Amino acid sequence: MKYAPEEVLQYISEENVKFIRLAFCDVYGRQHNIAIMASELERAFAYGIAIDASAIGGFGGEVHSDLLLHPDASTLIQLPWRPEQGSVARMFCDITYPDGRPFEADGRYILRQAVEEAAEMGVRFAIGSEMEFYLFRLDENGLPTRIPYDHAGYMDIAPEDRGENVRREICLTLEQMGIQPESSHHESGPGQNEIDFRYSDPLTAADNAVTFHAVVKTVAARNGLWADFSPKPIPDRDGNGMHINVSVKGEQGADLLPPMIAGIMEKIRDMTVFLNPCEGSYDRLGVDKAPAYITWSRENRSQLIRIPAAVGEYRRAELRSPDPMANPYLAFALVIRAALYGIRHGLTPPEAADFNIFLANADVLARYEKLPTSLREAGALARGSGFIRELIPEQIIAAYCGQK
Repeated sequence: MKYAPEEVLQYISEENVKFIRLAFCDVYGRQHNIAIMASELERAFAYGIAIDASAIGGFGGEVHSDLLLHPDASTLIQLPWRPEQGSVARMFCDITYPDGRPFEADGRYILRQAVEEAAEMGVRFAIGSEMEFYLFRLDENGLPTRIPYDHAGYMDIAPEDRGENVRREICLTLEQMGIQPESSHHESGPGQNEIDFRYSDPLTAADNAVTFHAVVKTVAARNGLWADFSPKPIPDRDGNGMHINVSVKGEQGADLLPPMIAGIMEKIRDMTVFLNPCEGSYDRLGVDKAPAYITWSRENRSQLIRIPAAVGEYRRAELRSPDPMANPYLAFALVIRAALYGIRHGLTPPEAADFNIFLANADVLARYEKLPTSLREAGALARGSGFIRELIPEQIIAAYCGQK
């Protein structure tokens, strides 16, 4: 349910909510929050709550470091794992300077701008993500190990799949929070799991992705486990991906999927550092169904982009290169901007690569451009990209790509 500020204040009073977590993300997509008492919420809506930006990664230095958090009433969620008496609610926030200007490095602001540009072009996007993570055991001191919770395989069932009950608890918790998971199953790696989301508007999808990380880690901890979203937690086993499913609609009913795919393919190398922001991201790409080449196909899971078997409103493109360490606000914003680039210029995708890319010989592969093979290469491509520099503030580029 979406709330307005006055409805939030009424809800907080009627439900005896005592603490409000004002949540936001740093430039890397890591969630932070400040808790305020319920009595301070009206002031937060009216004026915002100040934070020290110099203490947040990528937000800036000590000079002019004050920023304000403005809670977005439509994102109100009561945290089901907190006590019912004196309960806790959470809202995501927009970030501004003290004079009211939007903070340019706020990922929600960057994504909102992309959505607004699409609307001006008469284009609407819906996004759903597929998130993978590993469950590892803790040692006697409560610290994470690299011992998988089980040794089950793809879509195995209990008793081999020991993560079944954890996934169920995650899905039920998300449902309590108004977030609708679509499906869940054991993935190919030992202790690896996947939970997929229904489509939603891009901003809600990004908020839900951040919430998902928090819920998974919380539920895992309650079960004496550690949830790991890193792209390659076990060197010789499957990596964790965050596949981004995108559907697109225009006002005149035109088929915008081909130019969207073409735009993403043209800009994918420039934006890879934001989709794959870790050294380990490049150990994952090109291995165990994670793509390495800039290709597309229908129903073919060895490609960068595939079009799953679906019709009508369920027709979509699945981008398979991103991993869960990506900041979803930046990732979704760049995917939308690249798609709009393709639509605006009427681009056409190349011929479909309807073959298994992992079994192709060198002569065939030589016809295709590769994704970056290292964080350094990806950073250099982003740093030199006019497309990126037009859309992403310098302080975020510096955080991901290093200083000039």
